Amino acid sequence: MKTTTLIAGLAIAALNALTFVPPLQAHAAYLVAGSGALALWLVFKAATDQGAPSAVAAPLPPAPPPPPAPQVRNLSEAEAIGLLGVFQTKGRLVDFLMDDIAAYSDAQVGAAARVVQQGCKAALLEHFAVVPVSAEREGTRVTVPAQAPAGDFELVGKIAGEPPFSGVLVHKGWKATSVRLPRSLLADAGRLPPIAPAQVELR
Repeated sequence: MKTTTLIAGLAIAALNALTFVPPLQAHAAYLVAGSGALALWLVFKAATDQGAPSAVAAPLPPAPPPPPAPQVRNLSEAEAIGLLGVFQTKGRLVDFLMDDIAAYSDAQVGAAARVVQQGCKAALLEHFAVVPVSAEREGTRVTVPAQAPAGDFELVGKIAGEPPFSGVLVHKGWKATSVRLPRSLLADAGRLPPIAPAQVELR
């Protein structure tokens, strides 16, 4: 557009200048007419170019960054708290552990421990199938085979040589054959659920 306008402007100036040349004054009317035609063309060109869209599109603004994702705690932490809540509900385990029992007599502690043991045992058997690792009676001599699953036996005392090992069964151990953890729903991704809600009696 700028180049075309420049050429047309130079042509108009040249045509107007030629009207002052004596040999061409006889054709001055034609020169003026040509100059006027070019001028009208420039006016028309300027008017149509103003309404036309720009050939170079303006750059789009950068897209806003996505909002940060909420921080979600590990669901296993909530499940562990849910299980602890079960022991609290059925056996008051957290109450018993968090209490200062130094102020109570042995008889009071023993009576409370009986209630806690009964409730926590019910909670344990509700969510875990628990069986002994070793079926032998404690105090008897047993043999730990070389192919025993890792973690099933803990060797204590003088350990020498290669398996199988033979020794006295001090503790039969425990293992879970199945687990049924309580379902935990995170109402707030930023915090863990309570073990037990605070109870408020309305009066």
